[in-house]
Amino acid sequence: MRPDRKIQALRDHLKALEADGHPVDQARFDLGLGAADRHLGGLATHGLHEVYAATTPDTTAALGFALGLVRRAAGDRPIVWGVQTMVGLETGQIHGPGLRELGLDPGRLVLVRVKEMKDLLAAGEEGLSSGAAGAVLLTAWGESPALNLTATRRLSMAAGQGRATALLIRLRAQPQPSAAETRWRVRGGLSRALEAEAPGHPTYAVELLRHRLGAQPRTWIMEWDRERGVFQNGGQNVGHGQQRPPLSGGLVSFVADGSTAARGEGLRRHG
Repeated sequence: MRPDRKIQALRDHLKALEADGHPVDQARFDLGLGAADRHLGGLATHGLHEVYAATTPDTTAALGFALGLVRRAAGDRPIVWGVQTMVGLETGQIHGPGLRELGLDPGRLVLVRVKEMKDLLAAGEEGLSSGAAGAVLLTAWGESPALNLTATRRLSMAAGQGRATALLIRLRAQPQPSAAETRWRVRGGLSRALEAEAPGHPTYAVELLRHRLGAQPRTWIMEWDRERGVFQNGGQNVGHGQQRPPLSGGLVSFVADGSTAARGEGLRRHG
């Protein structure tokens, strides 16, 4: 499907969702982790936040953390997820059952696949300004001159206009000036086994790089509890600049590997 037709299809779908009359969220949301929430003072529900994967192997961790933020911010409102096709080629496709493992209903997602960054940004603005979505995720691959300060200002303005949360996930990219309220860098962390050596909660080393309201950089080890839909303490907090925990591959993945078909199970796709 051509990019302009994808945007029109997304626009039509969002108009139908808007008629459902979902309630508007509060101005700020928290993570559920007391120490982090006290430090941050909440995150803007109607603003832009950036999440960077520390390395390519940390892609799953960055996406997992971002999806946890989305669940906290969006409530029961629909979620638009724009994904550059290169993300799927490099890291694997979105996996519906894996999303359920994180506590997200794939049926609430409107998935938009695009090739070019400009089309990803256009889909993001459309989803944010529509007033129908509770949150919009944009998963971008690599550096691009199109994703500049002006583009992020437009996303931030659209989030305020549509009263939605914008999450920009950057993979294989370095932090750049932007209009985001917060900027995060995420690594995979070691999960703690549950009773009877059952697999533990997904665990992330989450580093706050920037906060426009003045919160100082800091790193937390966070676990995602899907049953309660909250982040919780996953270990000793780490001060800014201190050594981070070792990486772990033993995370609950919601992205199928390249050899596995992505079973959407309710995902609504445009493209």
